[in-house]
Amino acid sequence: MGRKWNNIKEKKASKDASTSRVYAKFGKEIYVAAKQGEPDPESNRALKVVLERAKTYSVPKAIIDRAIEKAKGGSDEIYDELRYEGFGPNGSMVIVDALTNNVNRTASEVRAAFNKNGGNMGVSGSVAYMFDATAVIGLEGKTADEMLEILMEADVDVRDILQEEDTVIIYAEPDQFHAVQEACKNAGITEFTVAELTMLAQNEVELPEDAQALFEKMIDAIEDLDDVQQVYHNVDLGE
Repeated sequence: MGRKWNNIKEKKASKDASTSRVYAKFGKEIYVAAKQGEPDPESNRALKVVLERAKTYSVPKAIIDRAIEKAKGGSDEIYDELRYEGFGPNGSMVIVDALTNNVNRTASEVRAAFNKNGGNMGVSGSVAYMFDATAVIGLEGKTADEMLEILMEADVDVRDILQEEDTVIIYAEPDQFHAVQEACKNAGITEFTVAELTMLAQNEVELPEDAQALFEKMIDAIEDLDDVQQVYHNVDLGE
C-alpha cells in the first residue's frame, strides 16, 4: 500500500489550483452531500467526510458556506452519482466517479477522454473488483508506533499504518473513517494532510515510458472534465 499520498495530493492540488477547478468540484460535492441529508456535518456523515477532505485541499470557507446555503435554500438542482470503469494503455485499470445533471453528456465526454488517449470504457464491474474501498488518513507529529498505540487504546481497527518521511499514513475500512479521526482528535491531533475515502488498487502496475506518458495524458483529460469528481487507477507513476 505504499502509495505516495502527499506527493499525489500536492501534484493534483498544484494542477487544480491554477484553474480553481478543485473548488468547483468540492462545491458541487458539498452541495450534493448537504442536499441528501441534513446540512449539518455533525448529523450528516457524508457531508462530514467531504468537509474533512476539503480542509486538506484548503478549500475556502466561502465556497463551503455557499454550497451548504444553496442546499439549505431548497435548490432544485439534481445531480446523479455515476461510476465509470475502463482500461488505459497496456491494460491499465481506471475508475471514474462523477456527479452530473446530464448523464448522456458525461458518459460521452468520459468515453471520448478514454478513446482519444489509448483507452476504452468497460462495463460495470469490469475493473472495480480489482480495487478496495479504503479510508486513508495522513497526519504529522506522530510516529507509526505512537499512532498504533493511540488507535489500539481507542479500540479502532485499521488495515495498516505506514511511515512516509514525516507523515504517518493510516489505512482502514471505510466505516472506520470517523473512528480513526476521533481517536486522533482525542489525542490532540486536529490537522490532517490526507483525509480520503478512496479506491485502492490491489496490485499496481508499471508502464513503459511511452505508455505511461499516454496514460498520464488520459488521466489529465478525464480529471479536467467538469462532471468528474475522482479518478482512481492501478498505475505506479513513480511519484
